[in-house]
Amino acid sequence: MKRIGLLGGMSWESSALYYSLINREVRERLGGLHSASCILSSVDFADIERFQHHGDWTAAGELLAAEARRLESAGAEVLVLCTNTMHKVAGDIEAAISIPFLHLTDVTAKAVLAAGINTVGLLGTRFTMEESFYTERLASHGLKVITPESDDRAVVNTVIYDELVLGHILPASRLQYQAIIHRLSQKGAQGIILGCTEIELLIHPKHTPLPVFATTRLHAAAAVTAALT
Repeated sequence: MKRIGLLGGMSWESSALYYSLINREVRERLGGLHSASCILSSVDFADIERFQHHGDWTAAGELLAAEARRLESAGAEVLVLCTNTMHKVAGDIEAAISIPFLHLTDVTAKAVLAAGINTVGLLGTRFTMEESFYTERLASHGLKVITPESDDRAVVNTVIYDELVLGHILPASRLQYQAIIHRLSQKGAQGIILGCTEIELLIHPKHTPLPVFATTRLHAAAAVTAALT
């Protein structure tokens, strides 16, 4: 089993989910008392959020690249970045290491296509929904991506930063998300990408008739596959 490097802390709520999912997946595949061989570097999300707010993606990329190098030096053999939004600086991370980097967007696109879907709605932070680094990477796989209208994007983003990253799971916010998902379906979405790791704490498959693609779960399963290959 290869050692998985987890670059997390963005937020630690979702990183805890990554750790749990990866270990459960290893146990299901190998049985017995097996668990994952992994190393976690958990950064201070306040620093990352400040870089996001000020648009200082260079500093964010340098910080995460340095953490990635530390993970490799500590023995990681495959690297997982435990956040959707910070894949904006994935290129900086990949350039800093020599071990494989498992890109979350590629893993997600593969799952969407395997489900026979070519048009998806995307929920995430405003950076993920509004900037090209995520939507264009999905489109490069042949997917059509639909994002919410401006007011709905604001709601999705606010719930993430003011509630979910703090571990607050509110039924009222779930209802707002469900209404937004319904509007995306009316625009032609055949499925929904939960393009922020914390959204999976709020929205589960039972909460919408559309297929949902939970990026954290998909990424965690792909990490285990990489570790066992």
